[in-house]
Amino acid sequence: MAIPYSRYLIGNLPWYSVLMVGGILIAYLIGTREEKRIGLPRDSMLDMVLVAVPCGIVGARLYYVLMSLDQFAADPISVFYVWEGGIAIYGSIIGGALGVYAYCRVKKRSFAALLDIAAPGLALAQAVGRWGNYFNREAFGPVITDPRWQFFPAGVLIEESGAPIWHVATFFYESMWNLGVFAVLWAIRRRVKRRGDLFLWYMALYGSGRFLVEQLRTDSLYLFGLRASQYLSLVLCAAVAGVFIARLMWQGGGRAVAASVCGCLLALARPLAAGGTPGIVLTLLLYAAAAALLWADRSAPRFARIWVLTDAAIYVAMLLLHAQALWLSPYFVYAGLSIPPYLAIPYLRAAALSAKARPEEV
Repeated sequence: MAIPYSRYLIGNLPWYSVLMVGGILIAYLIGTREEKRIGLPRDSMLDMVLVAVPCGIVGARLYYVLMSLDQFAADPISVFYVWEGGIAIYGSIIGGALGVYAYCRVKKRSFAALLDIAAPGLALAQAVGRWGNYFNREAFGPVITDPRWQFFPAGVLIEESGAPIWHVATFFYESMWNLGVFAVLWAIRRRVKRRGDLFLWYMALYGSGRFLVEQLRTDSLYLFGLRASQYLSLVLCAAVAGVFIARLMWQGGGRAVAASVCGCLLALARPLAAGGTPGIVLTLLLYAAAAALLWADRSAPRFARIWVLTDAAIYVAMLLLHAQALWLSPYFVYAGLSIPPYLAIPYLRAAALSAKARPEEV
């Protein structure tokens, strides 16, 4: 069933703007609490918000406009109608991060520490802000033809040619994913010791989820015929992987690095198993190589267990959920969900090596 809605909360005040401001306020309150916990100077979060919000809005709108120039050709002044929608979260992240970086350079503040206190609140703010897409009737997916899925929040009614048509509510799925990202970041924030790592995990978790959900959207921004957000998501995840793997190699964890590489290849090759014997053989070889590399490291057997159990759980969940029913290909589901656990291998191994070496340094 559908639920009634209005684009405006009161008068000409749009829900979209209210939810954006609400998300920013949530991020600020959470960041203020984290600011006190890690001992940053008072009002660090306030200063960051005052810099990041305007820079983020400009970046978000500029990103969207550059990707949709044809849309604004007839009415250039509409470029400034931000309250009507048409912003891109990646543009916001890039613009906000650049603004905060410049601020930190001027004020001699820790850029990594500020990103860390912002990460959990940013994820929760995105979960709230995505509901602005519901009221604007944007960021939706393909038409739902199966009556069993024609209900909210699995779907949303979009007016087309004078008739309401059920579409996949992609904003809802991304909102739920972001809520999960917030929960993970909030749970691990006290365990993450190195500054900047919490924001790196935000990048990896959000990037992998956005990679998944973006496949569903029918209003994606394209760059040279490709979905820009999916490729930016992969760039984020690849950057995080590069940091974690380089750190592990520096500490001498070669086997765990090789296992991580095998794991990533396995994430890409697993769907080939459905194609017959060659795909099955390749998958089994990668499985055996990754498992052997991890188990050979006698000091880290628990990482092998984490890897095998997590990978198996993801695959079973994918089969139970029937990815086709969610309008996603099994390839995208497995590749997207596999990214975070595979990144956890080099990260956890590097942390263990660092903790082991620390007493010797003292």
